[in-house]
Amino acid sequence: MKFRKKGSIASHAIAAMALAAALTPPSSFANPGYRTPTVDDAYLSIEDLQRAYAMGELTPTDMTRLFQQRIESIDRSGPTLNSVLEINPDAIAAATAAEAAYRGGRSTALTGIPILLKDSIDTGDRMRTTAGSLALERPANRDATIVTKLRNAGAIILGKANLSEWSNFRGWPSINGWSARGGFTLHPYVLDRDPIGSSTGSGAAVAAGLATASIGLETAGSIVSPALAMGLVGIKPTVGLVSRAGTVPVSRTQDTVGPMARSVADAAAVLTVIAGTDLADPVTADADSHASDYTQYVDAGRVKGMRIGLVRHQDGTLDPGTEKAMRILENSGAVIVDAVTLPPTDTARNDHLPMLLTEFKQDIAAYLATRDEPSLRSLDDLIAFNEREAEHEMQYFGQEMFLWASQMGTPDDPQHRLRRENALRTTGPEGIDATLAAHKLDALIGPMPVVEIAALAGYPVMTLPTHFEGELPEGVLIFGTKWSEPTLISIASAVEAEAKAFRRPKYLPTLPVR
Repeated sequence: MKFRKKGSIASHAIAAMALAAALTPPSSFANPGYRTPTVDDAYLSIEDLQRAYAMGELTPTDMTRLFQQRIESIDRSGPTLNSVLEINPDAIAAATAAEAAYRGGRSTALTGIPILLKDSIDTGDRMRTTAGSLALERPANRDATIVTKLRNAGAIILGKANLSEWSNFRGWPSINGWSARGGFTLHPYVLDRDPIGSSTGSGAAVAAGLATASIGLETAGSIVSPALAMGLVGIKPTVGLVSRAGTVPVSRTQDTVGPMARSVADAAAVLTVIAGTDLADPVTADADSHASDYTQYVDAGRVKGMRIGLVRHQDGTLDPGTEKAMRILENSGAVIVDAVTLPPTDTARNDHLPMLLTEFKQDIAAYLATRDEPSLRSLDDLIAFNEREAEHEMQYFGQEMFLWASQMGTPDDPQHRLRRENALRTTGPEGIDATLAAHKLDALIGPMPVVEIAALAGYPVMTLPTHFEGELPEGVLIFGTKWSEPTLISIASAVEAEAKAFRRPKYLPTLPVR
């Protein structure tokens, strides 16, 4: 088997110079307000970028080329973040279509907005979908449902982002941010720090200004963990709000797709587009009844009078980001109910991995059936591939979870069904919901361990930055009941309005460990 090698630094430099030249406007450019995009424009919000397009100050084509240039100079050379696996060869064509839409007065929600996709999301184009593995060589046959929605809304699919291979569900232990296809994704703020989670490339690229927003996929922490680590807004939606059709699965019960962005408004705008019912994913049957224009909830004033529960660590301490958010919310008129405790969920958490292993075995086989990979039809086929290509695939860690999953039963087994029903009940209705009801709360804020409870329940979680401790971002996790995305977005808006915490990375090589 032949594996593709990345180009030399010289070839990347030549490509970068060509892209820079391409950004020079033609002398006949008609709009006197037009300007060549700068580094600052790479960090524009969706609203500001679309305003600049509408006024003729910037064009989608030039912005797409700017992001391509930045990927060459920051991701593939310079700091070499390794956050982007592949640039869409059709991105410029999509940008040209976006320009025509603006000229014709036909722009829609995301027209001309460059967005990266985690490489576990299918695109039926010339890009590959590999989950970071060398096993999947061919492009997918069709777009994932969310990709169709993004394209229909005018978004430019800029490329595929690196990830922890197979969404961090292959080895035990494994390495966050590493894939055989893309290598190590680096943390853009301090290059030797852990980027955390599996949607690492999606997070690093947005923090570094290599795209306006990105899409991640989460089973338990894979959106919110890297977003928290890299000072971004991340929304892990309610399971069932956004279709998973056309995504590489881990768990039919827990998987969900969500946005990563530099602001609450941008994340809300992307969520608005991708939410909704999809016949290809039955779990979304009720989504249209709950999906909304989430941008209307980006309003700091909505938090006044809300009751927000504060979940502390078991030793009573608070993370710095949680404490900062608590003070901001109090000053914004929210009522903070301190020292809220969630009911015990030990059994569900102990059963968590066996449940995921059981679902993965069947769900990955169902996904492989949609791909034109004749030698890959089951988990056992993937295991055999990794053994054959161990020099490339298993140079840093093994495939323990693949092997464990191969020995599991099916999701129809009575023991699995009992475990899953217990987990959903004790973390959801008897866990988060009971806590909200007991204290008359609108939502909760708390430490990283709550992510697992929300994942087991299938409930939404949102994170955003609150401040920096030295050169590293700190943030807060906000979570609530099923379909409570509007409330979480309003709370996040209030924190963001005061904190204004996003900061461009400096790509520091290292820092003393605190």
